[in-house]
Amino acid sequence: MDGQREREGRAPRRWRHGPPRWNRWGDEEPRPRWPWPSTVLVTAFVLFGSNLAAHAQETERAGLDPFARALLFMTGAALLWRQRYPVPVVFGTALTTLVYLGAGYPYGPVFVAVAVACFSAVVAGHRGAAWAATGTLWAGHALVAHWLYRWLPPPGGPAASWGQELVIATWAVAIVALSELARARRERWARERAERADAARRRADEERLRIARELHDVLAHSVSVINVQAGVGLALLDTDPEQARAALSTIKDQSKEALGEVRQVLDTLRTPGDAPRAPAPGLDRLPELVEQAASAGLTVEVEGKPPHLSPGTGLAAFRIVQEALTNVVRHSGSRHARVRLGRDGDTPRLRVDDDGPATGAEAGGGGNGLAGMRERAAALGGTIEAGPRPDGGFRVLAALPLDAKPATHVKEDDR
Repeated sequence: MDGQREREGRAPRRWRHGPPRWNRWGDEEPRPRWPWPSTVLVTAFVLFGSNLAAHAQETERAGLDPFARALLFMTGAALLWRQRYPVPVVFGTALTTLVYLGAGYPYGPVFVAVAVACFSAVVAGHRGAAWAATGTLWAGHALVAHWLYRWLPPPGGPAASWGQELVIATWAVAIVALSELARARRERWARERAERADAARRRADEERLRIARELHDVLAHSVSVINVQAGVGLALLDTDPEQARAALSTIKDQSKEALGEVRQVLDTLRTPGDAPRAPAPGLDRLPELVEQAASAGLTVEVEGKPPHLSPGTGLAAFRIVQEALTNVVRHSGSRHARVRLGRDGDTPRLRVDDDGPATGAEAGGGGNGLAGMRERAAALGGTIEAGPRPDGGFRVLAALPLDAKPATHVKEDDR
């Protein structure tokens, strides 16, 4: 497998400490580090505290001997693996602690190591193992303290009181409860981090979609006009050089304008948060669209006065009219179109009609013009109706709200 990757030019990935782990949200978790400082601190605390406890309980419990110290050291040192192998560590510390207590050695901070191991197991998601290990420790201690104590050191020791068992049980439940609380908070933080990452990805996807839509609208319109004028220039190059020169001038002007608009769109990728260098186009530039359509051989009549719109809604309205006129140039056999601007209450409405019929001709290949128009309208909470008219021709009717609001994108096939 590695040889195949090397032949394909991809170096095989090497893992120094094993393959990566993945959490429930699909994010790669970093490999756990060795917790040396905390392990050394807990082990030293257990050994030192047990010495003090042995002096305080020297008449009740057995003194510390080399075996007891070895058990204490093993219990503390096992915590070094608690992040990599939490289940074996929590059961191992519970077992060594039970052996330590069963041998009659004094009570003391040996329970701290069990608490740390239980905490690590619960936080790592092994809740059942932590509860089972803690319950086993308590049950084993109860068995030793109330039945097996007759045959275990120290000789002649009395049975433990049930009040002491209640204290130990309360301590065990408190440790596991605190571990569960820490686990819940950690999962909440991880979930919030994943949600923030998802929101950032969605914003990036929406921005890419917006830029793609802008580029499509700009290039589809401009290239359609250029294609028509190039055809006119080629047809009249020999018979009417002046008309051919006018077509070439239109191509030059249209390409220059298209390059300017493409540059304006791409400028938003320079640095996030930068303001655009030029204002977004709106319906105030409708005369330019009419002039460009006329240069492509399309006569456009405009009815009504452009309504006052916010920059975002104005840009969407401009692009919708632009795309509708581009579709007339590319797909309709009619050389006449009508643009009607009006209101339905507080809702601005745009209507673009042509008399058809559809020719099926393509000026630059199939596109997603109608899908883009619907996405623009839906993103603002508006609607687009596009389709053949009963009396022939084609109609695009857009209703855009004055106040933009987010809505679900609608994707459909182009005309």
